[in-house]
Amino acid sequence: MATTSSAPCFTLVAEDPGSDSLASLQTADLRAALEKGTDELKLDTLRRIIVATLNGQPQPALLMPIIQFVLPSKSKQLKKLLHFYWEICPKLDENGKLKQEMILVCNAIRNDLQHPNEYIRGATLRFLQKIREPELLEPLVPTCRACLEHRHSYVRKNAVMAIFQIYKNFEYLIPDAPELIQTFMAAESDTTSIRNAFTMLQAVAPSRAVEYFLSIYDQVANLDEMMQLSVIELIRKEAPSAAEGSLKARYIKCIFELLNSGSHSVKYEAAATLTTLTQNPAAVKAAASCLVQLVLSEPSNNVKMIVLSRVAALHQKHEHVLDDLVTDLLRVLASPDMDVRKKALAIAMDMVNGRNVDDVVGFLKKELARTTDPSFDKATEYRQLLIQTIHTCAIRHSEVASSVVHVLMDFLGDASNASAVDVVAFVREVVEKFPDLRQGIVAKLLDTFGEIKSGKVFRGAMWIVGEYAGSVEEVRQAMQQVRKVIGEVPILASEQRLLDQAEQDAAAEADLTNGDSALVQKPTATSTTRVLADGTYATETVFSSSSATAAASLEAVKAAAKPPLRALILGGDFYTATVLAATLTKLVMRFKELVEAGEARAVNELRAECMLIMTSIIRVGQSHFASVPIDEDAQERIMSCLQALAELDNASANPDRARVVEEIFLRDTQAAYAKMVEHEEKKALEKKKREDKAQAVQADDLIQFRQLAKKQGGADVADEYETDLTKATGATDAAKDDFVSKLQRVVQLTGFSDPVYAEAYVHVQGFDILLDVLIVNQTLETLQNLTCEFATLGDLRLLERPVPYTLGPQSFQSVKATIKVSSTETGVIFGNIFYDGAHTTDSHCVVLNDIHIDILDYITPAYCNEAQFRSMWTEFEWENKVNVNTSIDDLRTYLQHIMSSTNMACLTPDAALEGDCGFLSANLYARSLFGEDALANLSIEKLADGTLQGHVRIRSKTQGIALSLGDRITISQKNLP
Repeated sequence: MATTSSAPCFTLVAEDPGSDSLASLQTADLRAALEKGTDELKLDTLRRIIVATLNGQPQPALLMPIIQFVLPSKSKQLKKLLHFYWEICPKLDENGKLKQEMILVCNAIRNDLQHPNEYIRGATLRFLQKIREPELLEPLVPTCRACLEHRHSYVRKNAVMAIFQIYKNFEYLIPDAPELIQTFMAAESDTTSIRNAFTMLQAVAPSRAVEYFLSIYDQVANLDEMMQLSVIELIRKEAPSAAEGSLKARYIKCIFELLNSGSHSVKYEAAATLTTLTQNPAAVKAAASCLVQLVLSEPSNNVKMIVLSRVAALHQKHEHVLDDLVTDLLRVLASPDMDVRKKALAIAMDMVNGRNVDDVVGFLKKELARTTDPSFDKATEYRQLLIQTIHTCAIRHSEVASSVVHVLMDFLGDASNASAVDVVAFVREVVEKFPDLRQGIVAKLLDTFGEIKSGKVFRGAMWIVGEYAGSVEEVRQAMQQVRKVIGEVPILASEQRLLDQAEQDAAAEADLTNGDSALVQKPTATSTTRVLADGTYATETVFSSSSATAAASLEAVKAAAKPPLRALILGGDFYTATVLAATLTKLVMRFKELVEAGEARAVNELRAECMLIMTSIIRVGQSHFASVPIDEDAQERIMSCLQALAELDNASANPDRARVVEEIFLRDTQAAYAKMVEHEEKKALEKKKREDKAQAVQADDLIQFRQLAKKQGGADVADEYETDLTKATGATDAAKDDFVSKLQRVVQLTGFSDPVYAEAYVHVQGFDILLDVLIVNQTLETLQNLTCEFATLGDLRLLERPVPYTLGPQSFQSVKATIKVSSTETGVIFGNIFYDGAHTTDSHCVVLNDIHIDILDYITPAYCNEAQFRSMWTEFEWENKVNVNTSIDDLRTYLQHIMSSTNMACLTPDAALEGDCGFLSANLYARSLFGEDALANLSIEKLADGTLQGHVRIRSKTQGIALSLGDRITISQKNLP
């Protein structure tokens, strides 16, 4: 087996770039500096020696000069630096025995332990806590014991910790340490010294610590913060092993008292400990109430988020026990931080039930009213969050929907487009789910038409009116509101009349200004370069008689105040115009259904007016009054609506066609939305089932012991501390990997014919990558100073310095390396193995194969709504476009392959992906462990020959994750399962 040639390195310290390196200085120069230099020179020299020793260059020849010329110094700085040096310098000889020179050091340390200056004594006692050589510690034990009786508390508290470490590592040196410390505590008055002693008894003699705790039981509430935390630690460790009786009851009572401590740290630890001691609802509620009060009183946002996470975990474990605390939790919304507000509202929504829903909604309404204050901080973002929360609350609890929907509809005209869009989405869902509220909502919606400013909100509002206006009066009121928001029709004639009037006014003003000498502007020529059919260039000159006055008049007409919907259409929003056309068509068809047969005149009047509006939209879209010309798609949609209305009279001639058209406009769109809502409800229900407890613990289930249990299965009997410990050590992830999956993570680093064979097992644990490298000496010679050195490319950082080994013939050595990952980016680990042969000058190097880090280890599927996806898609600046090149011939199969290859979730509803179609478009979303969002849009079509064509667009805030996912998709297209 291999043997370590030197002590492990503690850390790496860079040398001062402004000074000479130690390699450039001779040992004689260093000796001279130590022997004849001043204290400042000795300090600088000793500092260089310490840095060199830490970096693997010990200076054994300088040990005696340091003892002779530095150790006797009275300088406090030199004494402190000497403690660092004694900690790291080699103290043992080649045979593993303590060097003779260290006897002198031991004598000097004893003198410092008896020094009249209490701070030198205390610093020396702190230094002894780091010594691991029993031969050096043994002569110092009596002096350490004597320091327990020193008059100064600084000495006594460090003496306790020194004895603790000595007893912990070498129990035989102070076998009576627990009794000694217990006696010390009885006579001690310093709180820090008592706390240190109590901590020692917890670790080495828990029964004595419990005995002391019971002796001060009545005074725990009055102890200082550190002592109270130590008491909580003792209770957390000892209470599970205590029998159900008076002792455990006293533990719980003590924790209850500490919930009222003045220290926030004590409150937090007491609440966390109480929930592990008992599952009593009163105790759980008291702990949760303490945590909520802690969130309210703690100024740090980071602490607020941590405590809220604890409250969320507590609520998930004890579902309805904490529901009464929802009103207290909502007070957290007074915090200005949006992350804290989001977290608090998410937890509060899970606590809402039929008993408290009215109080919650009332509080949220008050908060919503506060956001209208111009001085309110982050009002827009907070308003949107409140609207989304009220939306969720109203859908879950239908009894409050009627009370909130009218309040939210007041924000349809909000200047923030996102808030108004959320409101109209909420109204649309309420109208669909609660038919009893439709009449009032439609009436309120029509009243707010004139306040709407956003095209997206107009589209949602008009769709609601077109689908759910179910009476003649509602149809007539809807048409009246449309007339108000569209303005005078025909639009083109109206705008042209305004332009003519503006030109006349401008001409009249010019006549008044210039009199008879007004200049008539000549036509202006504009030259442009054109490409002819044969590829040659030609200059085209256009003579325009438009004067500057006419252009100014046109701009003035465009800039004039107009009704909101008219302004959107003239601004180029013809998508909203198509929704208006569809809404008008639905209103006419429904009006025809509702009125009696003798009212054909009213139907024709309404139909003619709607057709006039549609025609005028197309005409003005083709004129110079529109900011951009109407697109072909919008024109075709409006023309189809015109055709449907034009053929309304000929329904008897072709009843089947008329019935199909009527079914499309009046039934299919609403049915499609109802199906989408049903799908969302089903998905939410499935998510809730996944989050619920998978299985209950039965009375006859076996008791699982962590030390004896298998690495898989078993009941959830571990407390939170054990759970955290398991996560921190990576045992949870390790349990998931069976033997075969572990073999898949083994990477061969060298060839079988190399003198040194190496392979590595790559284990990803949280933000760390652990490399377990097996090195085998395949030669018949002893390899000396064998070092496995790694380097990284990307956002990877090596945490440890390689240690040299001596590897015998045909022997092996396991080497571990830890690498810290700081972002989701494809990283590469490469390295070499260096070793010396029989002679020290015979050096060899074996280059290792590269280890590529799999990005999928740091990416998990995530979900967000459409508005959030679009917002992030617009915000993110890095895009990577990957062309589809695959042998897969099915659209859905390719989508599933991309999802499994990238660990991304599909946000597009299943209903939108159903059916046999020649193209497919889907949105994908994932989030990394580092909080990085990754978006993707898949757009593919199936060609006539059966192959797939298209692309995948990836967007993220950082370049690394976009490129890494793109590479992953490219590789996955080649490596098909």
